[in-house]
Amino acid sequence: MRSKPTDLCGILVLDKPSGFTSHDAVSKMRKLFDTRQIGHTGTLDPMATGVLPILCGRAVKASEYLSEHDKAYEATFTLGKVSETGDTDGEVRETGATIPDESAVLAAVAAMVGKRMQTPPMTSAIKVNGKKLVDYQRAGETVEVAPRPIEIYSAAAAKISDTEYRLLLAVSKGTYVRTVITELGETLGCGAVMSSLRRTVSGAFDLAAAHTLAELEAMEPSERAALLLPIESAFTDLTAVRLTPFFARLCRNGCEVYQKKIGTKLPVGTRVRLLDESGFFAVGEVREYEKGSAIKMVKLFAL
Repeated sequence: MRSKPTDLCGILVLDKPSGFTSHDAVSKMRKLFDTRQIGHTGTLDPMATGVLPILCGRAVKASEYLSEHDKAYEATFTLGKVSETGDTDGEVRETGATIPDESAVLAAVAAMVGKRMQTPPMTSAIKVNGKKLVDYQRAGETVEVAPRPIEIYSAAAAKISDTEYRLLLAVSKGTYVRTVITELGETLGCGAVMSSLRRTVSGAFDLAAAHTLAELEAMEPSERAALLLPIESAFTDLTAVRLTPFFARLCRNGCEVYQKKIGTKLPVGTRVRLLDESGFFAVGEVREYEKGSAIKMVKLFAL
């Protein structure tokens, strides 16, 4: 008997294999969990492996929030080469330039830390005029793409060989590692291409909580269902606000709850986890009203 979408609710952390698109991963999860109500957050390229949060049931409503989270990656790159795609999946050519020594490479990597503007690559899934950039690229077309603000929180590299290095990055949402590596190659004057990419952290989720496709396929349906993390696990970085039944009911009905009534003093714009007697039920936001600041529910997760 086919499961109802509401039978399953939660988040599965998938260790996405190489060669799979994020859409492929969703299709596979729909079959394994026997439901259409499956989504994902933070697209990973086919080459990439690692943390891909899979959303089941009502958890799919969290996708817009999870995509905003910071990420961490482990990549490898090769100096002295370039490609149109920025990685070895594209047509790679030798630049013939002198390869810098290790100290110069490490210094250039360290200098990348901070805020900057980055232009998304044509291989990305970002849409321009309703069409993905990668689709323009496949059709041999180019379009103007506006640069976007990103931040690299930390960057470190380790030498593998004279031309190959391992790169560890912690970055803000929307950061393209292949573009970081391309820009690094330009800074060094020799060119660089990404040869592998593994996402190690996505928001509150890391590889320690991830499960491989092979592991999931070997399990019974009940075992897979038991792996689902509660929706609240995606919002552990938000301040928890526990409401009495009266104020929880007001929130659920779409009313604002004034902070002076519940004893909180959170800054306007703060996102919060809303809890009632049964636990987490919604995400709220502190907003300014004529009568003062109040918490307004912005997304309901619990029925």
